Amino acid sequence: MTSTTPPYDGGSAADGGVEEQRSLGQIVSDVTQDLTTLIRQEMDLAKTEMKQEVSKAGKGAGLLGGAGVAGYFVLLFLSLAALFALDEAMDAWLAALIVMVVWAVVAVVLALVGKKSLDKSNPQLPQTQQSLKEDVQWAKAQKS
Repeated sequence: MTSTTPPYDGGSAADGGVEEQRSLGQIVSDVTQDLTTLIRQEMDLAKTEMKQEVSKAGKGAGLLGGAGVAGYFVLLFLSLAALFALDEAMDAWLAALIVMVVWAVVAVVLALVGKKSLDKSNPQLPQTQQSLKEDVQWAKAQKS
């Protein structure tokens, strides 16, 4: 006795059968679209993190620049102090020396705060690295 039933076509969700199998082209298309979305999201994350880190580094660099200007004034007033000390008037060189000490303190404070700010910056983008590791795991799971 031979069977006269038509071959199984997978059915459709509408007629109560199993959901249709996706073709290889559809799978490749879906994976390609997912990868494109994933790459775009990774780039956005990297840009956001980079902006944050550049902001921190810029602040530290600005403070170090301020320390450089203050250091310039240290040399300027030290020179003026030496000039007045050699000139004669005790009051003038003492005043210049006091101003130089104030600028020296300002330079040290700016340098320390700037260095601390630069030390806090992290150009390694930890969130992006973690996300990329997760993406690799996701891609490996898609192969299986």
